[in-house]
Amino acid sequence: MPGDLPILFLDVDGPVIPFGGHHPTRNSHASSRENPLLARVDPALGPKLAALRCELVWATTWASQANDVIVPILGLPDLPYVDWPDADEQGELHWKTRHLVEWAAGRPFIWADDEMTDIDRRWVARHHPAPALLHQVRPQDGMTDADIQLIGAWLAGSPTVE
Repeated sequence: MPGDLPILFLDVDGPVIPFGGHHPTRNSHASSRENPLLARVDPALGPKLAALRCELVWATTWASQANDVIVPILGLPDLPYVDWPDADEQGELHWKTRHLVEWAAGRPFIWADDEMTDIDRRWVARHHPAPALLHQVRPQDGMTDADIQLIGAWLAGSPTVE
């Protein structure tokens, strides 16, 4: 049951669509012809994410469009997504951090993104009552098998300190 599982908040740009360097075309999905960056999405990532014991949630400015565009490439069902409030000043804190903690509502969570910092990690540790892993994905590579293994280990109860 999703409400009983930890949440994996997934960003798209960087973690799912890698940037930088040379990335081979990984899929020939129709949407990748409309947006060439979508050719960088690795369809093999979908089953790896689906195998994790957690509730997958989009945490991206793509919002519901991630279900329309990214989900068919990954072969996942439509996922819930964070509906971001109007932007407000966060100072050094990432603009997503407070809202993800609110959205998690006390549930354990992982946030896979390429933009958070130690400031966000410290803030979450002080303001979120459950375990949380803020995992920074290298945007040059996107989510790798090592990222999936680290997330899987954390979900299994043996978190790795980053």
